[in-house]
Amino acid sequence: MSAPAPPEPLPRPALDGHTHLDMIQLPVPEVMAAARAAGIVRVVTVGTTLESSRWSVRCADENEGIYAAVAIHPNDTEGVAEAALADAVLAEIEALAARPRVVAVGETGLDYYRDHAAPDVQRWWFREHIKIAKRTGKALMIHDREAHADVLRILEEEGPPPRVVFHCFSGDVPMVKQCAEAGYVMSFAGNVTFANAQPLRDAAAAAPPDLLLAETDAPFLTPVPNRGRPNAPAQVAYTLRCLAEVQGLDLAELCDTVTATAERTFGPW
Repeated sequence: MSAPAPPEPLPRPALDGHTHLDMIQLPVPEVMAAARAAGIVRVVTVGTTLESSRWSVRCADENEGIYAAVAIHPNDTEGVAEAALADAVLAEIEALAARPRVVAVGETGLDYYRDHAAPDVQRWWFREHIKIAKRTGKALMIHDREAHADVLRILEEEGPPPRVVFHCFSGDVPMVKQCAEAGYVMSFAGNVTFANAQPLRDAAAAAPPDLLLAETDAPFLTPVPNRGRPNAPAQVAYTLRCLAEVQGLDLAELCDTVTATAERTFGPW
C-alpha cells in the first residue's frame, strides 16, 4: 500500500486531539516530524488498556509536543471486570491520570456497536472513570458509539467534570445542540471528510466553533484524500480544512480557535 499524500502545511499551528501513537507502525520521532511539517505541533496519544496507558505516559514524558490520556476502553472492560483486579486497575489509572503530562481520562465511555463487553460492565467502568476525572481535575475523553442516550444520561447522573470531550463525534444536529448547551467539546475525526458522511458534516457545521476539536484517531479513519491508507497525526490537516469549509471559517482562524479550545480543555500545555 502506498504512503498517504502529505498535506499542505496549515497556515497556523494546530493539533491532533486524539491519536494512538502506539498503534502506528512508524517510529514516534518520524511521526512527529511529519506532523510538524504539516503544522501539527501537539498531539494527545490515548490509552485504551492499562499497558497502553502506561506507554502513552512514557511517550509523553519523553517527547516534546506529546501529551497523554489514560483509561480502559469500553471494549476492554470485560477483561478487567473482576472486583479485585478492577480496583487495582482503577487505582493505577488514577495515579497515571495525576501525572503532569496526562491531560485527560480517556478514552472511556460506551460502545454498543461491538459486543466485546456487556453494557452493564461498560456503564460501571464509565462511571468510575468519570469519578477519576473529577478527582484528578483532568478532562474526560469519551468514546460514544451507538450509545448517545446512555452516555448523556450517565454524565447527567454522575455530574460531569468541568471539561468533557466527545472523541470522534458521531451524533446528529440535535445531539450537537445538547452537547453545546452542556459545554461539551466535540472532536471530529477523518470520517467527517468521507463522501457518505453528509449528516456528520451537518453536525460539524452546527457546532459552536469554540467547542470544536479535530483529531485523527490514527491509525484509524484516515481522511480523504488518503482514505484506506495508514493514518497519522499529520493527516488531521485535511480534517481541519473540511471543518473550516463546513463552518464557513478562514482556515487560519479555525486553527487558532481549536488551539485555544485545546488549551482550555487540556492545558496549560
